[in-house]
Amino acid sequence: MDSSTGFAQFKEFFYKDYREETDMSLMPFKNEAFTDFTDEKNKAAFEEALAKVKSEFGKHWDLLIDGERIKTENVIKSIDPADPDTVVGTVGKATKEIADKAVNSAYDVFENYWRWTEPEFRARILLKAAHLLRQRKHIFSATMVYEESKNWAEADGDTCEAIDFLEFYAREMMRLGGAQTLVPYPGEENNMYYIPLGPIVVIPPWNFPMAIMAGMTTAALVTGNTVVLKPASGAPVVAAKFIDLLLEAGMPPEVINFCPGSGGEVGDTLVGHPKTRLIAFTGSMEVGLHIQELSAKTQPGQIWVKRTILEMGGKDALLIDATADPEYAAEQAVLGAFGFQGQKCSACSRLIIEAPIYDEVVAKVVEIAKNLTVGHPSDNPNLGAVIDSSAFKMIKDYIQIGQDDGGKLLLGGGTKEGGYFVEPTVIGDVKEDHRIALEEIFGPVLACIKADDFEHGIKIFNSTQFGLTGGLISNDRERLERAREELHCGNLYLNRKITGALVGVQPFGGFNMSGTDSKAGGQDYLMLFMQAKTVTERW
Repeated sequence: MDSSTGFAQFKEFFYKDYREETDMSLMPFKNEAFTDFTDEKNKAAFEEALAKVKSEFGKHWDLLIDGERIKTENVIKSIDPADPDTVVGTVGKATKEIADKAVNSAYDVFENYWRWTEPEFRARILLKAAHLLRQRKHIFSATMVYEESKNWAEADGDTCEAIDFLEFYAREMMRLGGAQTLVPYPGEENNMYYIPLGPIVVIPPWNFPMAIMAGMTTAALVTGNTVVLKPASGAPVVAAKFIDLLLEAGMPPEVINFCPGSGGEVGDTLVGHPKTRLIAFTGSMEVGLHIQELSAKTQPGQIWVKRTILEMGGKDALLIDATADPEYAAEQAVLGAFGFQGQKCSACSRLIIEAPIYDEVVAKVVEIAKNLTVGHPSDNPNLGAVIDSSAFKMIKDYIQIGQDDGGKLLLGGGTKEGGYFVEPTVIGDVKEDHRIALEEIFGPVLACIKADDFEHGIKIFNSTQFGLTGGLISNDRERLERAREELHCGNLYLNRKITGALVGVQPFGGFNMSGTDSKAGGQDYLMLFMQAKTVTERW
């Protein structure tokens, strides 16, 4: 947008044609319903979506920089982890020079246009996008079946959460968009407003490539910031499709830059750029800490302290005490451990069981888990493939490390031909100082640890550097109350599995090396993308 005329043109449009229409009545926020795939109509509709996505394998998406599509010499290939010979699609691969241009463009568009738009204007684009996404839910879910090897339910849940973020953040921006309530003072008018920050770099993960990508991106946009989106290299196609959907919903192309590329070249350029105002990141602890360090270094020409919103890893535990029902506890442990092949930052990777029922619970976990199916997710098994060859090798190495440290392989440990398949694996007799009890594996590996008593169980639970999710299964009210205070994690679940946070219901984010506890899907999340300005006028 021409910086000399952009704001003047926008202001004329806005005040003549739009502002009188800002009053809006919306239904209260409600979480998107998951698809019931036992319904034959839903099953047939999803199979049709799978066929459509498959028919478009190999499609290419160019970069989107400063409102224009840019072709690049190099591309990123997105492959099907369950069939690595299959290319789901390709996207352009940005260079350092393109990344620099993207941030400069985002800064200019922010200053001359987007920051001045009314909150309702931006919120309505999100509401329209949610409407379109709801209509095409199966297409986006089917894309993740092939690109990320999610089974039907996991992919559907990812898309539903993306819809929830759009709906929730639109309403939240309407709530936060006006003057905030302050204590009255005689003889003065006092107001406080939340205003946007500037260009925001969004770096989402591959494991929730719709929900987290869409959530961070639209939180930045709806609050009046411009965005440079660098999608995960393992999940660029679903991100490219989401950009197309946002544009169709009315998002001006200048305000969002689609900039895939390598972390070392493009990622570091975006994070270190003097005009980058905030970095929203979800991923590993190692990369998150690198972003924190790089963003803290003031660059020549930088006039602000950069913010970071970091959601990193976890070594999440489910504690089961001696009063729990062993069968129910085992069911919840299996659900939390092996959903999406354990590739969730919230996954149950440590099962801490009080000694009196340890053997019984572990036996039931093995009994349930041995019936889980592994295969191509288009056939809707329980588990698909892990994301890539690097993850495949690392997970296999950790399974061996668990045994070398003295753990007992009780189930799984093997692989399956045709893709990056790892069997659901249960390792017993793990000690609290073993590596698989402390280090994030990000795969279908469950470490079972025996606690001498409840006090010991609390100690083990809190013994890692992480603090994302966790839980307790118990029928003792006093222990449940103690857990609320003593089990140190950002999302604590009592008497249920420790995965599956819902937008607005369980705002999500963790402690310690799990991140900055920025509660995605909560009522304070959007304020992280804004700053407060107080205005006083004395009469």
